[in-house]
Amino acid sequence: MLRPSDLDAVEVPRVVLTRMTAAGRLEKVGRGLYRLPEQIGSEHNSLVAISVKVPQAVFCLLTALQFHELTTQLPRDVWIAMPRGSHVPKIDYPPVRMVQSSGDAYSAGIELKELDQVELRVYGVAKTVADCFKHRNKIGPDVALEALRDAWTQKKATVDELWHYAQICRVEKVMRPYLETLE
Repeated sequence: MLRPSDLDAVEVPRVVLTRMTAAGRLEKVGRGLYRLPEQIGSEHNSLVAISVKVPQAVFCLLTALQFHELTTQLPRDVWIAMPRGSHVPKIDYPPVRMVQSSGDAYSAGIELKELDQVELRVYGVAKTVADCFKHRNKIGPDVALEALRDAWTQKKATVDELWHYAQICRVEKVMRPYLETLE
């Protein structure tokens, strides 16, 4: 993936992108985002594009559940978490839904994954489940319960990890009855 600002570092004029795209040497993926045409992207192309355009974004909720293979839901939007006070990024495609967090609720549980030579920031399984309970009014309580059940049965999170992130996200009272049934 290549952005026009990447050319500034090597003092190459931006008109080179236009010429290379016209010659078929580069493919325009989205506004301000290019890649080599023979490069076959992964199934997570939209996540890579967003990671390049918005490096502080952390994939969360339904997008993180799908990334960790913990849901049967197929989200229409890409869910990202941003620091409190951030504006929704202006991205043409894919559609983005943003939640804001501050402190540990934003910074805890971030895992770095590399995909197509781009670093993705995605919340880990236990943090994602806790976030699902925190934002259950936006995504639905059934999705949060499904995420908890799948994380537990697939052994992707322990009760201690889930409890830790429930406390960080301040949803321990909501999650306590469900966590007690797991033990």
